Amino acid sequence: MSLIESFQPLYSFSGFFVGMLVGITGVGGGSLMTPLLVLLFGVHPATAVGTDLLYAAITKTAGTAVHGMHGRVNWKVVSLLASGSVPAALAMLWIMAGVNRESPAVAHSITLSLGCLLLLTALMLIFRGQILEAIRKWRGERGTISPRNIALLTVILGLLLGILVTMTSVGAGALGVTVLLVLYPQTDVREIVGSDIVHAVPLTLIGGMGYWFIGEINWTMLFALLVGSIPGIVAGSLLAPRLHERSVRIILAVTLAIVAWKLILP
Repeated sequence: MSLIESFQPLYSFSGFFVGMLVGITGVGGGSLMTPLLVLLFGVHPATAVGTDLLYAAITKTAGTAVHGMHGRVNWKVVSLLASGSVPAALAMLWIMAGVNRESPAVAHSITLSLGCLLLLTALMLIFRGQILEAIRKWRGERGTISPRNIALLTVILGLLLGILVTMTSVGAGALGVTVLLVLYPQTDVREIVGSDIVHAVPLTLIGGMGYWFIGEINWTMLFALLVGSIPGIVAGSLLAPRLHERSVRIILAVTLAIVAWKLILP
């Protein structure tokens, strides 16, 4: 059966919905797409993660070009993150290749990790301002962190993101940006977001290619998702200035929390 003959329009509708939310809120598609594929369409968690990683690599490439053209990328931060995330992603792929991905235990581990990360993402969306303020106050009381330690912590963050993103396709967005804002409080938030997006491209591409190598990519589903999500991201970006950003963020956070609950306690 050809790609066109097996095309599922419902995947494209879902892709449009997710793409529009990404365009409006800036939250990574993995926070929405992977649980949607698992819960709504019954896709195996490993296949959902692998397909979503390639999906993210393709969609974030456009974002990389935009941020790069406007000079909103801190390449030192990107390189420090990648020095931790790339080895971690390769190690996670080696582990995934060696386990029985059809076993209920592996599927449950991926689903549980995904649920926990979605819950953490929801909390970051609602309380990021308060969390950042509390950490900045704590840092102010203990003095500044040396550049060497900041660089080391950035590599460790990359290591953590490499593990989480490769296992669940979630983590590089809300979690990564929040920690980077803590580590680099003097850096413009647009530069932080741009650097996070640029770093996510090689990370998701390596993860997606690795899942392709071990046979966990559904190409028909990927094509259908892209057909819907690309115009969805454009529509969401155009709609975003007309919406109350905090209201949308709270609605999204509540949705993620409900989805996380479904994944953690099915």
